[in-house]
Amino acid sequence: MANTFKKASTQKIDTTFVTVYDANTANLTASVILGVALCNRTTGTIKVSCVLRHGGTDGSSDANHRLLLNEVQVLSGATLEVMGGQKYILEANDDLQFKSDTADSLDVVMGVMEITS
Repeated sequence: MANTFKKASTQKIDTTFVTVYDANTANLTASVILGVALCNRTTGTIKVSCVLRHGGTDGSSDANHRLLLNEVQVLSGATLEVMGGQKYILEANDDLQFKSDTADSLDVVMGVMEITS
């Protein structure tokens, strides 16, 4: 097994969920989320949500979705470090999606350790 440190990032996230990290790589056994930084690009407070989708399943049913952040406030121009000190495990084909309540307002940067066979 090999461990590889990676970053995942997306800028100007909107009001719909966007996949920032997808654990869908060949030979991927699991991924460990080491930290997540949320940056508010706007002059007003925004609310951020994050969902873990098991198996990357989308659609009207949320049976495979787990809400990790629910409308967490990020102040104007601020960066909020979340999940620091905690470790979240994603299995193959899981993903993390983020959204904001304000258009083009959120940048996300993640630190990830991928474990491959």
